Amino acid sequence: MKKILPLLFSFFFLSSPSVFADDISDFEIAGISIGDSLLDYMTEDEILEEIERNKNDYYYLNEPKKYIGIYLWKDFPIYDAVSVFVKNNSSNVYITNKNEQYTILSVRGLIYYTEDFDSCIQKRDEVAAVVSEMFPNAHKWDVIFPTSNDPSGDSIMDAVYFDLEESTKVQVVCTNYEETFRIKNKKGEGFSLIIRPEEIRNWLLDK
Repeated sequence: MKKILPLLFSFFFLSSPSVFADDISDFEIAGISIGDSLLDYMTEDEILEEIERNKNDYYYLNEPKKYIGIYLWKDFPIYDAVSVFVKNNSSNVYITNKNEQYTILSVRGLIYYTEDFDSCIQKRDEVAAVVSEMFPNAHKWDVIFPTSNDPSGDSIMDAVYFDLEESTKVQVVCTNYEETFRIKNKKGEGFSLIIRPEEIRNWLLDK
């Protein structure tokens, strides 16, 4: 049975044993887990449209099209946006099983806190406390670093990472873009809850 981490939680939620995930596939964001098929949430036509729309998003990486970010354009009760990573369709067309072809490798839920970094940090700390309860044996560490997509170095990510045994990280992050960069590039900023395996993280750092 899958466990769900809502961002609107209570003391009852914190004390419930059902929130202690035994496996990363039990950890959901907006009902979506790593290992799910994206076809359970979108049609193939919608997926291919997203691949075409977002194919240049990671142009600054050494392998910019190895994976592709897909946004699920739906109304979610908690998040303003939800995105996932899958292998880029152009690099795995030989796979005949479409469920395998569109396997979700990483999930991110986003709540916008535009020009409200203090409120974002407050939400991040609240959620980080819940994740600590879910994964009490995880190595937890804090880090602040410049975003990879702003060459000025003035945009930052203020994050709490949880390293899990499955070589997967749960990331609880606030992004604060430099305003000129944010407006020019139409970037959303704020709180993110992310489930990300090492392979995706390494890819994002390889530039």
